[in-house]
Amino acid sequence: MIDSHTHLASCAEPELELIAEARASGVRRMLTVGTDAESSRAALALAAQHDAVFAAVGLHPNNATGVTDADLAEIAELAADPQCRAVGETGRDDFRNYAPADDQRSAFLGQIEIARAVNKPLVIHTRAADEDTIGILREHATDLRVILHCFSMPERVEQCVAEGWWISFAGNVTYPKNHDLAEAVKLVPDDKLLVETDAPYLTPQAVRKYKNRPAYVTETAQFVAELRDETYADLDFIVSANAETLFGWNGD
Repeated sequence: MIDSHTHLASCAEPELELIAEARASGVRRMLTVGTDAESSRAALALAAQHDAVFAAVGLHPNNATGVTDADLAEIAELAADPQCRAVGETGRDDFRNYAPADDQRSAFLGQIEIARAVNKPLVIHTRAADEDTIGILREHATDLRVILHCFSMPERVEQCVAEGWWISFAGNVTYPKNHDLAEAVKLVPDDKLLVETDAPYLTPQAVRKYKNRPAYVTETAQFVAELRDETYADLDFIVSANAETLFGWNGD
């Protein structure tokens, strides 16, 4: 199994412990994601030390206040590192007033250009800003490989599939109240499907009393497999192949 989106540095447990536990659970590869320059550098350093770990570097929309050309240049430099396999997470978030919308858009557009320059996938965060996120992607990122991390737009799943974007499901798909999101799982083509933890957030329902960790991606994967009427082994093959295609980590 793979974890296409996690935040190892944000977890309370030691990173070595989390990686070893994940490997013991059958998680062969994981992408640890930066949300600003500091966490992106940490992600790259961790990836350099562990053959199961790869990095994404970016500036989260909630961290985009006052973004400058120099900030984006720093992300661009980090994105050129061979350990970096994706740019982001970036996007739009109007759920909480953490960063002005204009700054978020500037950071978003800048990271689209970075992903294009380094020819790496673009990891998208969107919350309460679906229309703007989709509009920006349609206008500026049609030539990029786009991953909708922690997918939360079930009413738009067919629209997103039509755009050719990859769709990644996190532990919130397992929550009983998220029936529409669970239904959306069935509509994603095999070649556009991913699973993730977004650890330490969004722990799957079966282990929800604990903080999330990469090993728990197996819980989400099992749930998704059952929804799609597939075996766990079949789903493992599907999402692992997709992650290899996107992140180029099959030969590492």
